[in-house]
Amino acid sequence: MAWEFSNDRPIWLQLSEQLTLQIISGKYESGSALPSVRALASEAGVNPNTVQRAMSELESEGLIETKRTTGRIVTEDMQLIRQMRDKIALERINEFINSMKALGYTENDIKNMSFFKENS
Repeated sequence: MAWEFSNDRPIWLQLSEQLTLQIISGKYESGSALPSVRALASEAGVNPNTVQRAMSELESEGLIETKRTTGRIVTEDMQLIRQMRDKIALERINEFINSMKALGYTENDIKNMSFFKENS
């Protein structure tokens, strides 16, 4: 995967967000092992401490667990994964609606846009 980072927010936070997307999209399946901190750091081109901080964030959210013998694994709590996916989807929908309103569209205009009807 190509890791992309912007300068507007801390890299560890962006890493955490990208890993979250990979978990909720199924790239890293429930119960599967994550790559080691060093492997992820090398792949992303960042310091291992940055990856460690991102992993700590994911662990505090419950998306990953640390096992002594196998390292870090993705949670087996599918309800938590679905809740996180729904939360992110709702955030993106709200961002879209707000950007459309900034263009001058009303909520009714947005609901009635033809491209929504063609794709449903």
